This record gives sequence, C-alpha cells and structure tokens, in this order.
Amino acid sequence: MNGSARNTAEAIRAVLADFPHPPRALVQSFGCQLNFCDGEKYKGILADLGYELTEDPEQADVILYNACAVRAHAESRVIGRLGALKPLKERNPRLVIGLCGCMAEEDEVRALLRRSYPYVSLVLGAGAMERLPQALLAAYQGQKHTEEGLGFSGLPDESLPTVRDGAFQASVPVMYGCNNFCTYCIVPYVRGRERSRTPEAIENEVRELVRSGCREILLLGQNVNSYGRGLSEEISFPALLRRLDAIDGDYFIRFMSSHPKDATEELIDTMLASRHIEHHLHLPVQSGSDAVLKAMNRHYTAEKYLSLIDYARSKSADFAFSSDLIVGFPTETDADFQQTLSLIRRVRYDNLYTFIYSPRSGTPAAEMEQVSTEEEISGRMRVLLETQREITERCNQDFIGRETVMLAEKYDAEKGMLTGRTRACRNAAVKGHPELVGQFVRVRITGAKSWALTGEAVREKE
Repeated sequence: MNGSARNTAEAIRAVLADFPHPPRALVQSFGCQLNFCDGEKYKGILADLGYELTEDPEQADVILYNACAVRAHAESRVIGRLGALKPLKERNPRLVIGLCGCMAEEDEVRALLRRSYPYVSLVLGAGAMERLPQALLAAYQGQKHTEEGLGFSGLPDESLPTVRDGAFQASVPVMYGCNNFCTYCIVPYVRGRERSRTPEAIENEVRELVRSGCREILLLGQNVNSYGRGLSEEISFPALLRRLDAIDGDYFIRFMSSHPKDATEELIDTMLASRHIEHHLHLPVQSGSDAVLKAMNRHYTAEKYLSLIDYARSKSADFAFSSDLIVGFPTETDADFQQTLSLIRRVRYDNLYTFIYSPRSGTPAAEMEQVSTEEEISGRMRVLLETQREITERCNQDFIGRETVMLAEKYDAEKGMLTGRTRACRNAAVKGHPELVGQFVRVRITGAKSWALTGEAVREKE
C-alpha cells in the first residue's frame, strides 16, 4: 500500500471510529463468476478498512451492488433494488450506496443514476476495486456523487485483500477483458481488451488455496484460451494448466469459458494427462448453424467445432462437454434451428445452458431485424429443452453400476443426501453423512435422472 492509499485508509478508519456501533457493509454481486470474484475483493477491502460484513441491508452502513451488464433484464432488476434502498437512506443519512462492476461502465446507466437516484453516492468501474477507499472517503467528506475507475484497462492490484465466499471452493481469474466482439455481447465494451495475469501470480494464489484446504478451484476468463495475451513471456493456457496441475494436493481444477475458435487438441491432451483437471470442457457453441455463427461473429463453423468434440471423444469416451446456446438470434430461421438440434444430438452434451436471445443496447445484433415471432422462438426453446433433457438422462444412465469420485458440496438433512459434482462435472445426489461436506467422496451410482446421478457414498476417496 503506497502512502496515498495508506492515508486514505487511515482517514476512513478515523470516520468509522465515531460510529455509535461497529460499521457494517453489504456487498451483493450479480451476473458472471468474474463479478463474484470482484465482489470477494470488495469485501476484502471493506473488511480491511474495519467494516463488519453483513447480509442485512437494514443493518448496513455501506451497500455495494456489484452488477453485470450482459443482460438487460438483470440490469433492470438491479435498478429496481437500488430504488428499494431509498427509504434506508432516508432513515440513515450516513448510509453510503454504490454501484460497481461492468454495469457502471454504461453511460446511460450513470446518467440514470445522476438523474433519478441521487442517493447513490459512488460509482466504480469494472476492475477498479482499489479505487473504493477513495470513493468512500469522498462520500464521507460530503461529496454527493463520485465516479471512479471508469474505463479501467489494467489489472487489479495483486495485493488486494480477499474475503472468500466459500470454505472449500474458490474462483481465480487468470485474465480480464475480451477481444472477440460477438455481435450479441456487450462485454468487450464494458470490460475492455484482454489482459492476462502473470503465471507466477496465478500459481501463488492457487498454491495458497490448496495449502488452506480448498478442494475445487475455478479458473476464470472471458476466453481462457486467449491466456498469455499482453505478457512479456510466451505462455499458452495449456501451459498454464500444466504448471498448476504440478502443484501437490487433493483438489480439482475447472475453468471457463473456452471460446471454440481458440480451443485446441493440446488443451484436450493436457486435461486428460492431468492429475487435477476435471475431464470436462464447457465449450459454448451458441448455434449449430454456420449462417447464424457468422452473423454472431463467432469465427468458427459447426464442422470445426465438432472436430474438437470428436478428437476428445476418441481419446476418452467419458470426456464430458457442456455448452451455452442462444435460441432466437435475430437471423435464426427454423432451418437454422434444425441444424442446432442436429448438432446437440451429435455432441450429446452432458449439460446445456440455454437462453432466449434478448437485444442488448449498444451491440450490433440489437440493430438486426428479427425474422421469427415470439411464438416460434418459444416453441424452439421447448423442443430444445426436451431434447437435451432426454440426452442428459441417457448420458447419466451410462454411469449406473459404476463408482466415481464426487466433491460433496451440500447436505440436505431432510433427505439425508449429499449433493455435489463428479470429476467430469456431472451433478450427483447420494446418500451420505453431513461430515463429508467439503470432502472428496467415492460414490456408487445406482440411478440416473435428467438433473443428476443418484446413489450412495461408499467411502472417502482413497
């Protein structure tokens, strides 16, 4: 911490010393996993300044909404939540309310806050967590509205404190920003261009997590396969994975998201040869139609996408795939959708995350003419969901009678069931004991549903 930051922190602590009660802060994150990672750093900064963390807005002296800009509907919900905070501000004039994250990067959002939500004291741009103390101090010194860190194009300070939301699962960003400019997506406009953390910083963070008992580590980036961009040394994402996999310990590594245009056979080989990396790849296809993929600016064809699937399956029949898929993109016809159905039947995804397209202001797709009716799009979604439900259930049935390893994440006392995920990222719900939560458990699969494998815990993993 430099002298200026130290002075700011000391000034805030002096203000907090006059509070009639221990100061409390609430940080609520919305949207993608990267946003939740940023939220953990906001919590760390506030805790370091002397705030107790709370989940109750009625008790909070600082409320930060760390919000995602990807979907317009989600933005509307956040704006509605900000509106609901007005009575709290009236009852507690000292309450500081702030909006953080990529939603704060949008000019129209900031204009709306200044015009209709004057009690929102501070606005912080995406990735500019270290500016929070300066913005807080400005609010305590009487400044009505502060905007900090907009258009931030660097990397967060590696020394920022973090308060993890989970005891045995953690997320680690490997890079920030996006260079892809898919026509439906606003991320490059609000998160900036791609920039990578150094492999040393990532390795140190993962080592510390493993040392502290973390069992599952999720590596994050808008496109992890672009990792290495902007670094002085030449390093690829598979090379980073091999470096992290060499760390001794009992843990899984997952990662997301992978852009299909940059996913390689080397990536598959690295995953299958690893000790700790899950044999599962989340590879968002978005559409099975080449015409739609071109309109989306995705830079791959269905054939190229399928070639990587075939390669992975030739190496391991149990290699798992999940994907994202958009239904109702403006140029999508019924013929395009039939190509998508054909692709998902060919791939046989273990899981599929489906979305009906919604226009996002500021993106090229928002200006495209919609060629399908709402009724047609809704009908396609129903067909897609039913098709994938049948595929997932058939895939899960292949595991009946087998044993596998699951990380037990939760325990349902009423049902006596542990829930978690296997190394291939399949959901599982098995009979077991609550003391196994947070542990790797060997389980015997006795049944399969569309949503999960079912069975019983055999023993802790040997």
